[in-house]
Amino acid sequence: MCRNLKYVTILCLVSMLALFDVYAEGQKARVNDKPFVPDSILKSVFQFSPFYSRIVDEYKADVYMKQHIKVHKSNKLIRYIPSMFRLEKGVNEYILESMSEMHYTAPDIYNRKVKAMSGTLPRNRGQLTDLSEFLNMNVYSSSMMKERLLSPLDEESSNYYTYLLDTIVGPSDAQQYKIRIVPKFRGTQLVSGYMWVSDQVWTIREIQLEGKFDMIQFTLKTVMGEEGPEEFLPVRLDLDLHFKFMGNHLEANADAWMKYDEVTFYEGGPRRKSQKKHHHDLTEFYRLECDTSQVITDKDSFQLMRPVPLLASEDSLYQSYQMRRDTLQLAKAEKEKAKTKSSEFWGQVGDMLVTNYNVNISGFGSVKCSPLINPVMLDYSHSRGVSYKQKFKYNRLFPSGRMLKITPQVGYNFKYKEFYLKSSMSYLYWPEKLGAFEASVGNGNRIYSSVVLDKLQALPDSLFSFNNVELDYFKDIYLNVFHSIEPVNGLLVKVGASMHWRSLADKGDPELKDLIWPQLQKYQIRSNYNSFSPRIRLEWTPGLYYYMNGRRKMNVGSSMPTFILDYERGLKGVLGSNDEHERWELDVQQKIKLNQIRTIGYRLGCGMFTKMDNVYFVDFVNFSRRNIPEGWNDEIGGTFQLLDRRWFNSSRQYWRGHVTYESPFILLRPLNRLLGMIQHERLYGGVLFMPHLNPYIELGYGIGTHVFDVGAFVSAVNGKFGEVGFKFTFELFND
Repeated sequence: MCRNLKYVTILCLVSMLALFDVYAEGQKARVNDKPFVPDSILKSVFQFSPFYSRIVDEYKADVYMKQHIKVHKSNKLIRYIPSMFRLEKGVNEYILESMSEMHYTAPDIYNRKVKAMSGTLPRNRGQLTDLSEFLNMNVYSSSMMKERLLSPLDEESSNYYTYLLDTIVGPSDAQQYKIRIVPKFRGTQLVSGYMWVSDQVWTIREIQLEGKFDMIQFTLKTVMGEEGPEEFLPVRLDLDLHFKFMGNHLEANADAWMKYDEVTFYEGGPRRKSQKKHHHDLTEFYRLECDTSQVITDKDSFQLMRPVPLLASEDSLYQSYQMRRDTLQLAKAEKEKAKTKSSEFWGQVGDMLVTNYNVNISGFGSVKCSPLINPVMLDYSHSRGVSYKQKFKYNRLFPSGRMLKITPQVGYNFKYKEFYLKSSMSYLYWPEKLGAFEASVGNGNRIYSSVVLDKLQALPDSLFSFNNVELDYFKDIYLNVFHSIEPVNGLLVKVGASMHWRSLADKGDPELKDLIWPQLQKYQIRSNYNSFSPRIRLEWTPGLYYYMNGRRKMNVGSSMPTFILDYERGLKGVLGSNDEHERWELDVQQKIKLNQIRTIGYRLGCGMFTKMDNVYFVDFVNFSRRNIPEGWNDEIGGTFQLLDRRWFNSSRQYWRGHVTYESPFILLRPLNRLLGMIQHERLYGGVLFMPHLNPYIELGYGIGTHVFDVGAFVSAVNGKFGEVGFKFTFELFND
């Protein structure tokens, strides 16, 4: 049996290699049917592209976009896809139009104000209807789609492409070259297509790119303007999108026309010289003016604004839509008469299971809720098993710029069989200075007291095992109240208090008197502990850029690290508190962009408890295991995936460091012809120093795709092999 299995395995490998060779030969044959582009032409294109990418300092344009959506295949599973617009039964074609004002400011700052919208979609939202990523594209830029695609016009990225000379047209003194673009291997960051390049000046006259972006196969054709102000700007976009997933196939054809009102060119000297006193203020380049309450949606009013007449087939879609609306109104009136409260209730429950809820109520705010049946809400890691979470969001923005946010969350861990509840509230009362009142309440992880900690400290490393120590777990209910403010740019000060109410987890167990109470009486441990701890948290990011959206200050980012100091002092006797301690934590973190596609991030931290009297609980803030996972990008590079959660409360001090390297091409580049779904690869490294862990080392490797992210990790404890585990999250349209 083993011998046969061996032969079968070898045969499969040989077959895969043969298929790979056939595919490679086919690619080679398609590449070699045209001559390569001379180096002189490519060098000129690469030399002029960086200059042309910044030659326009600012422009304003009117944008008209028309989308025609076709449903080729659909099934019931399409309702479970987050952010997908709802399809009408029996309707396979839709139209959507919009008129917008586009404001661009170098470098790559786009602001779009939608003035009017008309269409036949039941809900104008979803992956196929949001085309802003394709509109906000500088063809000369070194990267596109928010740095998710590598531009073939960038010299550094050209190593991933082959350039073929397809056609030469025009007289000898004004020739144009059609250059085919062929990626050397498959990858979601690479594109294929062609571009028309003008000789002498080396400008792009037309470019067509094909690729994949967030589960959507796209073909984008961009036509640049003629000589004059529009020569370096697109005047026409033709876009074809195909969405295929789980037996569903949707297609969207979109056309966009741009008419420029103001174009300002770079004329040398200091670029974007700000009139603001603070040179980190980018407000004049972020002129956000979008007001969705003022968007025109009336079909007749939109007809007066449309610069291009509709085709007869497109106008028929509007007529069919209106007939369906009239028929629906009559049917709805009849249905309301026969509808019972029971059927209405279960219909609403069914919608909540599979549909995103976004409710905007004038004068009240907006409520957002993900569907209850949503794979994005599931999370798996080796150390804590499978977790489920659900988050609700309520936002209300006041005319003065003040904002109220309320975010309830619920989670369940299947490994520990524990429910978690958390609710956060913040009121931004001073938008210019980020002045806000914040409060959060919930139940934390099960925790044990410092009496157990003393037992752990007494055990030698060679004999240490959590299984050899009786852990008397306590439940934890917490309340955090803060006031935060940014007195100077980049320095955020939070002052408040943390309160905990901890009670013995097994207090209701009938065997409590015989098994646990003797241990508690021996060490004089009570069954309930309260704590009140005034707390201050300082977060400083030097060189932080920002812009003002009305009165609200919006931080953009910085090239410097963020320094965090968190201090709290437990006060005994205040509000029934019987805990006294001091906690210090220091954290430094930064994400460094190496180039358009590669980044490296690091995080360094330490913490300690001092001045401990009586019984207390080691509950760090920066070094903790969240009971409700926040997602892959929030925590995978800054925590330990394989570390048992009991370790996070096992020492009065810790020293740790993390590093994460991300690139789309690390280990799987030779296989990317077969694994073209991979968006990026990551390498992880982490080290931890604390008693009994000197050190604990964790290394990992992960891949990210449009649908899911997965990582494999291996650990070493005190120089010896620890264990191997995995981390898995769904990322499909996760926003």
